[in-house]
Amino acid sequence: MQQNRLSDWLVKHELVHRSLGFDYRGIETLQIQTEDWDSIAVISYVYGYNYLRSQCAYDVAPGGFLASVYHLTRIQYGIDKPEEVCIKVFAPRNNPRIPSVFWIWRSADFQERESYDMLGISYDNHPRLKRILMPESWIGWPLRKDYITPNFYEIQDAH
Repeated sequence: MQQNRLSDWLVKHELVHRSLGFDYRGIETLQIQTEDWDSIAVISYVYGYNYLRSQCAYDVAPGGFLASVYHLTRIQYGIDKPEEVCIKVFAPRNNPRIPSVFWIWRSADFQERESYDMLGISYDNHPRLKRILMPESWIGWPLRKDYITPNFYEIQDAH
């Protein structure tokens, strides 16, 4: 199966990761440790994953880890079905810090900001990490499973 080339390459070069299996389209999902993510992101880019298709984040379980998910694609001329990989980086809830990949894939800019805004994951070395959807004064992280919704809704400038 061609979809596991990156995983094989990482094993060959003794880079720590864990395969989480394949999705229904045959795309492998890899788990990368937070402290290894910045170097493996650079390696992935050099290996040919030149396109960050999407980045998202989710709350794994109440009180559990937060996950940042990266869908990487190898775009090459003349290839009808580009190689893809999904990478998950888990961060502890009490101090969720993950290295930013903005300097590798510029498309991570707004996507990492949204993950920060909704889940409170801090992306180290991101140039403009601030809220993008919620007001700067908002308290809490609305997409966390343990988030308590305020019992008020303030509508400003509604017409």
